[in-house]
Amino acid sequence: QVQLAESGGGSVQPGESLRLSCAASGTTYGPYCMGWFRQVPGKEREGVATIDPDGATTYVDSVKGRFTLSRDHAKNMHYLQMNNLKPEDTAMYYCATPTTYVRCRPVRGDWFKTSWGQGTQVTVSS
Repeated sequence: QVQLAESGGGSVQPGESLRLSCAASGTTYGPYCMGWFRQVPGKEREGVATIDPDGATTYVDSVKGRFTLSRDHAKNMHYLQMNNLKPEDTAMYYCATPTTYVRCRPVRGDWFKTSWGQGTQVTVSS
């Protein structure tokens, strides 16, 4: 089982940036599908971005052009660079990786036996 740990959350004003980090440990073999999800109280956890084993990234429409997901495979780290943050980006952010999946995209229903981190809070407010 893979263990994931997020960091980098915080409170910022609209238009500012944050970089979230996700450290993976445990059983990982080669590049793998990995993604970021977010959740606000009372709502379903929603996908934000994914990176597949070949390095191809997928973003949901609401973050396209503002968020960038990258990977440092040697360090077993993933990073979510979030620019031009908006109040609607406020949420708990989780990194995750599925044991198996239909497609490596930010849709929970396509993932199975998913490992999750503990989450890091992002708050965007003026």
